[in-house]
Amino acid sequence: MDDKQLTAQSAMERLQPFIGKWKTEGTIQAPNGTSVKLDAIDTYEWLPGEFFLIHHVDGRMGEDEVKAIEMIGFHEEDGMYVTTSYDNRGEVANYKAQLHEREWTIIGSTERFRGSFGEDGRTLAGVWELAQEGAEWKKWMNILLTKY
Repeated sequence: MDDKQLTAQSAMERLQPFIGKWKTEGTIQAPNGTSVKLDAIDTYEWLPGEFFLIHHVDGRMGEDEVKAIEMIGFHEEDGMYVTTSYDNRGEVANYKAQLHEREWTIIGSTERFRGSFGEDGRTLAGVWELAQEGAEWKKWMNILLTKY
């Protein structure tokens, strides 16, 4: 089925593999060439009605604490998932996302992610990239989520 033909309900059902608690580990590339460790717990749960997915983030990026909550829904007109994330630094980020088979892609104005679920659905590995407006994309983070 083409993503543009998905209803919000059928699109959200495809996100069932996210439900649960994940251990997230990775390496972040700083602009000065050094790297720091990413360590977090990501939890996904349905909002009652299962039209929206709630994503909680509780972790560290190097020495910095990271706490966030994200709401994920589906926009039927363009056939894409839409997300809004709120974090402990007061920042709000909006993204569009797609799920094709095991490939999960997130697209923002200055951040993007491309990753894939393992065969058993218990891992999600990928790369985040950053770009300033008009600049080329540069690798930012390698991450691996492993479901508990």
